[in-house]
Amino acid sequence: MATVTSPPTAPAPPAPALTGRSRRLLFVLCAAQFIVALDFSVLNVALPVLGADLGLDRSALQWAVTAFALPSGGFLLLFGRIGDLYGRKRLFLGGLGLFAAASVLATVAWDPASFLAGRALQGVGAAAIVPTGMSLLTTSFPEGPLRDRALGVSGTLMSLGFTIGMVLGGVMTDTLGWRSTMGLLAVFALIVLPLAPGLLTESSPHGLKGTEGAPVPDRPRLDIPGAVTVTGGLLALIYALTTAAERGFGGTDVLVSLAGGLLLLTAFVIVESRHPAPLVSLPMLRRRTVAFGNLGGLVTFSTMSTIVFVLTLYLQSTLGLSAFATGVVFGIQGVFSVLAGTFAPKVVGRLGARRTLVVSLAGQAVLTAALLGIGERSGAVVATVAVTLASMFHLGAIISYGLTVTSGVRDEEQGLATGLVTTTQQVGLTVGIPMLGVLATTGGGLYEGVRTVVALDAAIVLGAAVLVALGLRRSR
Repeated sequence: MATVTSPPTAPAPPAPALTGRSRRLLFVLCAAQFIVALDFSVLNVALPVLGADLGLDRSALQWAVTAFALPSGGFLLLFGRIGDLYGRKRLFLGGLGLFAAASVLATVAWDPASFLAGRALQGVGAAAIVPTGMSLLTTSFPEGPLRDRALGVSGTLMSLGFTIGMVLGGVMTDTLGWRSTMGLLAVFALIVLPLAPGLLTESSPHGLKGTEGAPVPDRPRLDIPGAVTVTGGLLALIYALTTAAERGFGGTDVLVSLAGGLLLLTAFVIVESRHPAPLVSLPMLRRRTVAFGNLGGLVTFSTMSTIVFVLTLYLQSTLGLSAFATGVVFGIQGVFSVLAGTFAPKVVGRLGARRTLVVSLAGQAVLTAALLGIGERSGAVVATVAVTLASMFHLGAIISYGLTVTSGVRDEEQGLATGLVTTTQQVGLTVGIPMLGVLATTGGGLYEGVRTVVALDAAIVLGAAVLVALGLRRSR
């Protein structure tokens, strides 16, 4: 009896390689994201010096951070949708130019008003850069290995920018003064800006003119009621949470802003359900990949930023480490984040974005819990190892949640999808410290407060891992 042999299996095609132009494009888009991430942390350690120089008292010093956080988080969805409708390239370039000019204004500020104006304009520029830059990235690199790799590089640089900002801010403030931190942002933006126009291509025909210079007749209209309610709601919510970090949740302005933000966001949902061309498609929000992917992103950003905050307090105030030694701890974390960024796309390719997100959240929870091993008199080594390894899982969550949310989304809605991704990121960075970090500094000793925050942080991340695993499993 003859033996039937199966034909040989064809070898799997090699993963597509990045071309020279696509590498330059990736550099420009990721460099812009890196600059924004740097701005979130580079000024933090300079605040006491800045306040003394400009005459900002302690109660007003929080506005150096809040003035940037409010517009950078509040306008993300709006600018993401404007980019969808009227062209992402022009909005990206406009945002980058505004960011550079605002950084110059903040560098040469002569009084509190001029400095805060510069910070607010930086936030507006960042709100235009982040969603348009992310959507240009996802539409320039098709789903699969190329997009995985591109988002891996982007996530690595964002994580690295936030970490480097804390280290670089301290060094520059001590040697060159606080103004150098804002000047550095201006220099970086002015380097990237002239490189971008020749590499980027306009994403939407809706921003083009007709043959007689008239607007294209089928240009979609922007959902003004939706834009007003969601932007106002996010602004009010971010203001309430950032102010609560300084003064607690008992202030009248905090409670009014919190209630107003929730009411405006509720109104936004009602408006979107009735508008013929909504700013945000509610069916998209009901997609499990969007809902649970963003949940994973929100948790990983908010909890990791909180851990960085409380460990900074612990290392300096409890263990007595210098600012330089503390910077070394987070510098080690940054180095391993870069290494993790080279492996994360391969892990995503093997496990898939959804499984990688769940595994990353679970790993982050376990390693965060390991920080409970720190002592009141020693624990720098435990903190360094745990936060370094946790940051690697954190980076895996960053990359995989972005892929989970944007996969399967049409190109014309990528601005909306990446707007949701980046809104989650900005809100997570904003709410983590007010919601959890404040527990480390109010009531009881600092050491006990840090351990309380670590325990809650680990429990929240683990709970999110379970919810995301169940939600994404059902979405299949």
